[in-house]
Amino acid sequence: MPGLAEGPGPGDKPKVLCIACRFFYITYETTLPYGCRAMNFKSRQMPSRVVFANSGLKCQAFQSKK
Repeated sequence: MPGLAEGPGPGDKPKVLCIACRFFYITYETTLPYGCRAMNFKSRQMPSRVVFANSGLKCQAFQSKK
């Protein structure tokens, strides 16, 4: 699937690649360089990592750019 990458180990779940998502953007703010338009937030880490850290689920808003 586009936008998903295999984890480092054989049992790991796929991880969402924000760079392949239509909602991902670069903010050009030095303190909060990454953003997600679908969830309306900016962060220091990739948005998919923030979502996983807070919910325990991979990003449910992911939509491939193509």
